[in-house]
Amino acid sequence: MDRPVGRLFWECVQMLSGFSGAVEDSRAMASWFSWNEPYYRSPRRDPADVVTDTLMLEFSWQLKEAEKQQKERENEYRRLKTGVDYSWLASTPRSSYNISTGERLGLEDLCSKVPPSCCGLVILKFREVMQANEPEVQEVYGLFRSVLLDALDHLKEEQEVQRLTRQWNNKRAMSMSLVNFRSRIKIKPFGSTVGRTSSVANEAGLSDLKTVSEDVERGMESEERSQRVWSTPDFRYKGTNSSKVV
Repeated sequence: MDRPVGRLFWECVQMLSGFSGAVEDSRAMASWFSWNEPYYRSPRRDPADVVTDTLMLEFSWQLKEAEKQQKERENEYRRLKTGVDYSWLASTPRSSYNISTGERLGLEDLCSKVPPSCCGLVILKFREVMQANEPEVQEVYGLFRSVLLDALDHLKEEQEVQRLTRQWNNKRAMSMSLVNFRSRIKIKPFGSTVGRTSSVANEAGLSDLKTVSEDVERGMESEERSQRVWSTPDFRYKGTNSSKVV
């Protein structure tokens, strides 16, 4: 006997709901055990971008604070002038002053040149300048730019000093090596230093070193050897008899 259509419909609905519940449970288990999820690692940001964002965030905050203090000074001046305080009627104004796109890009370019190790020092210097001058909101851009330029100039000076120091150390090391070389090998061009020069050269690993005195003394030795050969007495036989005449 066929089941009623309504009952069949409700059975199908229950089956679908059970299937959807099982799917949700499996998804929950997968998320709990980190199944079937690709390993995701947040990309590492460039340090220059981090420094730029940090410094520009500090600049925006100081810009809002300067505008707020400027509004407070204007209200105080108005109250002293009129004798009536209407500050309780005024709502907190939104930030209305913004620098141009070109000025912002210029600041971002300067911020990107600041090393991460100097970021905190630049922020402290900027806060000190803001606290000492209490500038108008229009003057914040110039102060921040001057702080960045001073920091970059100081950094260039330090890099130049380090470069000159390395260059001086390299030259000093080279000169010291030459001094040591000359102290180990003393060449006397006209002295009888063949033995000593050769021994020192052998110790220094410079057996191929040629000197004038060595060539001269070798020439003198060859001449003495040739003279010694020619001065040998000549033994000859004279006459028919067997006597040897010297």
